[in-house]
Amino acid sequence: MYKLLRLVESRAMVFGLHKLLYNHCLRKTITTASCNKIQSEVAKLLALKAQLTTEDATPQKFTLKTPKGTRDYNPQQMSIRNDVLQKIIGVFKKHGAECIDTPVFELKEVLTGKYGEDSKLIYDLKDQGGEILSLRYDLTVPLARYLAMSKINTLKRYHIAKVYRRDNPAMTRGRYREFYQCDFDIAGQYDPMVPDSECLKVVTEILDTLNIGKYVLKVNHRRLLDGMFEACGVPADKFRSTCSTVDKLDKLPWEEVRTEMINEKGVTPEAADKIGEYVRLNGGVELAEQLVKDEKLSKCKAAIEGLEGIKLLLNYCNLLGIKDKILFDLSLARGLDYYTGVIYEAVLTEPIKIGNEEQTVGSIAGGGRYDNLVAMFDSKNKQVPCVGVSIGVERVFSVLEAKLAAGELNVRTSEVDVYVASAQKNFLEERMKICAELWNAGIKTEQSYKKNPKMLNQLQHCEENGIPLAVVLGESELKRGVVKIRDITTRDEQEVPRESLVQELKSRIASLNSNAVNGSA
Repeated sequence: MYKLLRLVESRAMVFGLHKLLYNHCLRKTITTASCNKIQSEVAKLLALKAQLTTEDATPQKFTLKTPKGTRDYNPQQMSIRNDVLQKIIGVFKKHGAECIDTPVFELKEVLTGKYGEDSKLIYDLKDQGGEILSLRYDLTVPLARYLAMSKINTLKRYHIAKVYRRDNPAMTRGRYREFYQCDFDIAGQYDPMVPDSECLKVVTEILDTLNIGKYVLKVNHRRLLDGMFEACGVPADKFRSTCSTVDKLDKLPWEEVRTEMINEKGVTPEAADKIGEYVRLNGGVELAEQLVKDEKLSKCKAAIEGLEGIKLLLNYCNLLGIKDKILFDLSLARGLDYYTGVIYEAVLTEPIKIGNEEQTVGSIAGGGRYDNLVAMFDSKNKQVPCVGVSIGVERVFSVLEAKLAAGELNVRTSEVDVYVASAQKNFLEERMKICAELWNAGIKTEQSYKKNPKMLNQLQHCEENGIPLAVVLGESELKRGVVKIRDITTRDEQEVPRESLVQELKSRIASLNSNAVNGSA
């Protein structure tokens, strides 16, 4: 600031002295000695100005890095990500989902009060022209806002986009502040548990397709949790905060969760101990039938409603062929405030072995029913029941990237099938003609950008980038109206008529059985 003031002052003084010098010299009321003195002072000020300008132009030193909780992705990592996302989209489309998109930021009031204790993780933006905005925390609340604004009553949609959370990142475990979510949701008034069971089926199909490890789908019901808290003596106004604490059981031991309930959430030790008896339980339909007869739960309407819902869900899962992958688990809570019915979470049951190390991943998908969220944005409080699931793709990416680093995964970063090479000099124009012909035919092709590339370098490029075929041009071959097609893996070469080149290449590409498929092992 001091330098800036000096610069401003110096500029003002220079301008003033120049003007003064001009006026006085014009009127011839100034002596030669005085004029020389003024010019000397002006020269000093101009030198000071030049010095300050040079100092201000010096770039400040800073550490060049990405913001905390974010990262860049190299071509290999992006190839893995794109392959995973395409497989997920394939499952979504198989179930009839349509794609939508929403702004990356929303009005802050749209997001406020929807996430319970996690609301503190929302990124708030500075005032931009009178609108108080926040970066989206998930894709579910924007969907509810979209349904209410558009007056849509039924929709089966998928949405893949980045979301933002001011969380403590754990980069190696796939926890970031900027990350992708892949959501599948069904909105509309339908019979109980029919769309809910299809959401679970979607999760199993995606995880089976990605094949990253053994998993289990834990399910529970918010009404059962509310009934359980009521039966254990928790006041109704503490249900949501208690639920948020129970949700930490996948990260903390019961003793720590119990302590938080008592010391921070105001739950009595007796109530906490009763909750502890229930949250240790898990099983199948038999457990649900057993709990219906429980002395305390049987007296709570909410608990019975939840248990009947779980029994129906497990029956439908059996019909869909996924019963062996479902676990009814009373410790599952999911802390978001907007859930109203069934909730579920997919968890890898075994650490992933990568090289000589084992990596624990944990939850890789989650979701549930939220029947009241759309009504919060509707002027007439009109309900649009919804159920959905979100795939935690960042954790899937972290597993696959670790396998790539350990050498257990082979990835191509481009999808080029044919490389147009020349064995002799001055074939650039002919290469360009063939490239244009192959591109026009829909064949993924590239060539060297050098006029006279070395043959060895061209073939080495093919090997390093997994390009399976090369078209090799030579003077004698072109005179005879033929070109060579080289199999990069086997190094076999075969001459084909020039006019049959496109047809021959398409035939070979169709029959390729390479292990180096883009983005796959």
